[in-house]
Amino acid sequence: MDFEFSDKVKELQKRLTDFMNENVYKNEEVFEGQLNENGRWTIPPILEEMKSKAKKEGLWNLFLPESDYGAGLKNIEYAPLCEIMGRSPIGAEVFNCSAPDTGNMEVFVRYGTEEQKEKWLNPLLNGEIRSSFAMTEPAVASSDASNIQGSIVKDGDEYVINARKWWTSGAMDPRCKIIIFMGKTDPNAEKYKQQSMILIPKETKGDQVLRHLPVFGYDDAPHGHAEVNFENVRVPQENILLGEGRGFEIAQGRLGPGRIHHCMRAIGAGEVALELMCRRGIDPNKVAFGKNLARLGANFDYIAESRIELNAARFLTLDAAVKMDTVGNKVAASEIAQIKVYAPNVALKIIDRAIQIHGGEGVSQLTPLASMYAHMRTLRLADGPDEVHRRAVARYELGKYMV
Repeated sequence: MDFEFSDKVKELQKRLTDFMNENVYKNEEVFEGQLNENGRWTIPPILEEMKSKAKKEGLWNLFLPESDYGAGLKNIEYAPLCEIMGRSPIGAEVFNCSAPDTGNMEVFVRYGTEEQKEKWLNPLLNGEIRSSFAMTEPAVASSDASNIQGSIVKDGDEYVINARKWWTSGAMDPRCKIIIFMGKTDPNAEKYKQQSMILIPKETKGDQVLRHLPVFGYDDAPHGHAEVNFENVRVPQENILLGEGRGFEIAQGRLGPGRIHHCMRAIGAGEVALELMCRRGIDPNKVAFGKNLARLGANFDYIAESRIELNAARFLTLDAAVKMDTVGNKVAASEIAQIKVYAPNVALKIIDRAIQIHGGEGVSQLTPLASMYAHMRTLRLADGPDEVHRRAVARYELGKYMV
């Protein structure tokens, strides 16, 4: 399989890399400083400045394959751009390419009505608002999405929604204006026809953020994650997406491309960790027992293994992207599950090795490694835990031999 990128992609890679070098990396500390100064749940002015520049340079909404709304890139073309964005914790949002907005925008493009697109998709595409996705529930094992108990009950020309959700990413953001909510419209229907998705405008009566949920102590501000209570929330019947009982169908369409994005960003983070490991390993000021750190213990092996594993993760992810573009998400389900297991685990191992060679500095805030580790460990749970994806791969393999 040929993974040589087109001239268009190579040009975008160069433009994106140049923009990151000139605008993003140097402003990471400014971003954090403005959050600390103005309040963690405020929007740092530097972020809006960078977004405005990216928009003017045409580096905006680069996702959305097979759509007139984005840059017209296939998954295989967008994937290497995700890797570049993944080198910075604020990279994706600068280009309006961050989760959960990307997945939510794909939902609106593919399943939304013209009215819903006008009201919610266009402001999201313009970077004027943000959104969140409410599925996971504290009372059940949400890794099996058929377990969710949140109710969506028809009452005249409205739906009444009741649920306790958590890990609703983006709900803390003051720019969050719309929630895509997954719950049950018919608990007695077939297993995968019970669930539906519905739109809940933020701050609708009965929608209450109960608490912020830190990740390994990191608040992920100003985006954040929240536990949210929905008590007798009423929305018009027009807010249902695609129709009752179509929730799983929408979820599969939403999550496939998102996993490519997550995995390529993970590879970008892994590249940063490997670079930091190598620089630390040959730092002339960091000599122990008469040798550079790279020459101590198994560090040579760790550096070599890291490069091998990163390249393997990249090619596995690009292979999945090609299959999604050529045969569709459903046929590429095994490949998508494989990368969701492999890429975050690879990045996590490399970040861990980089922390080890940095010693105490590696677990401090003096390098990005501790934060990267927390994020990458969380990614092994987000969009489905490793075990769910391994199960999907195993079932696919066993299916080849079952009559």
